[in-house]
Amino acid sequence: MSRALIHHRTDLTTIATWAMFSRGLQPEFPTAVKQQLDQIKGPAHEEDSRIRDLSALPWCSIDNDDSRDLDQLTVGEALPHGRVRMFVAVADVDALVKKGTPIDAHAHINTTTVYTSARIFPMLPERLCTDLTSLNPDEDRLAVVCEMEFSDDGLLTSFSIYRARVRNKAQLAYDAVSDWIEAKGELPAAAHRIKGMDMQLRLQDDLAQKLRVLRRAEGSLEFETFQPRAVFDGERITDIRLQPQNRARQLIEELMIATNGCTARFLVAQGQVSLRRVVRSPERWLRIVDVAKNYGTTLPNEPDARALEAFLARQHKLDPLRFPDLSLVIVKLMGSGEYVVERPQGEPIGHFGLAVQDYMHSTAPNRRYPDLITQRLLKAALAGEKPPYTSAELAELAAHCTAQEDAAQKVERQMRKSEAALLLHSHIGQRFEGLVTGINPSGTWVRIFEPPAEGRLRGDLPELKVGQSLRVKLVSTSVERGFIDFEITH
Repeated sequence: MSRALIHHRTDLTTIATWAMFSRGLQPEFPTAVKQQLDQIKGPAHEEDSRIRDLSALPWCSIDNDDSRDLDQLTVGEALPHGRVRMFVAVADVDALVKKGTPIDAHAHINTTTVYTSARIFPMLPERLCTDLTSLNPDEDRLAVVCEMEFSDDGLLTSFSIYRARVRNKAQLAYDAVSDWIEAKGELPAAAHRIKGMDMQLRLQDDLAQKLRVLRRAEGSLEFETFQPRAVFDGERITDIRLQPQNRARQLIEELMIATNGCTARFLVAQGQVSLRRVVRSPERWLRIVDVAKNYGTTLPNEPDARALEAFLARQHKLDPLRFPDLSLVIVKLMGSGEYVVERPQGEPIGHFGLAVQDYMHSTAPNRRYPDLITQRLLKAALAGEKPPYTSAELAELAAHCTAQEDAAQKVERQMRKSEAALLLHSHIGQRFEGLVTGINPSGTWVRIFEPPAEGRLRGDLPELKVGQSLRVKLVSTSVERGFIDFEITH
């Protein structure tokens, strides 16, 4: 880059584009995609007696404030004796994006939407993922619906999957819904306009909290990872904020986990091979045991999700300030998730972190390619047709999607560092309170709180320990490289 100093959002966009290229991802859509897109005249419409009309139900979407690629809708129904019927509708992206088309080929390369604060690199062209295949308010859309029934204590008793026509009645956002649930704010205006939507949200939240309790009892791990998000005013970066976990995010998370489990079990019941999302039992468990020992906790020598969850819950309560750093250590030792092919007769690997055996990604086909693959498998099974992928194709896709997801995450991490460097560039010489977050051969790392950012400690350092509090001075930044350097001060 020609300029030594970087001051604008536009520069971050340029850095993000080069980061995409360097990781083997395509930041732009080729001409063939644009040509195919020009041939698509509107949302998908199909005349099929098996497609149910559920457009009259009081569906709602809950997502980020700025989300425009709406993948799922939810609606619930109270049944006698405290039971609940819950519907989750997932956008039928396959209805417009067929296997082997130019749009599908591009989605296959990147396999995911890449989110950076300066620019979003969508997996599908914007006209599709934010309009024609998005479950936008007051628009009829095709969807794949998972209908589930739960007992009064949140146990899944039955489910079915089918195609349907749906209509989003209220587009809602996590933070506003969560504030209302927790009596910190008013019912969002979009929900207020729909009769009974307040009761809908209460019903869904109540079920989600029951599901959450059940998973926690099985050893589902609760992390609080450090994922700051830049805030811009036009071209100027103004702040970096941490994304809070809240009740509305938990609501959607629990209903999506339940849906993904049902999708996996449905394909098994159909005798089909499927693309599962797994986190294996940690191979580096003994290192996790050592970490816990440093906090005065003894874990079993064999992987035990319940014991690990109890340790994490206790530390979160005792020391919330340092918990994100502990979370990051455990997440790294557990290893990242991956996609694998599982066969109906095989023993499922499961998802160690979520404490579930049957799990796959199926609820975000606008932004994740494995979900689109799964949707095609589902639709073929529902139609009584042969699967659109062979076992060999799925195995190749599993490895490719895992690798590309890892590349996308590296781009996002790199950009978070560049965003923090940009915000801090004008604060060189300023002093901050911080925590030591890592000590390894490559350096010693420190996290400051306001703004939330991480950098490296320079100079002659005394003996330090991870988690130690200290005061630091910002000495340099490099936006292009995402470097932030501090020195210890008093």
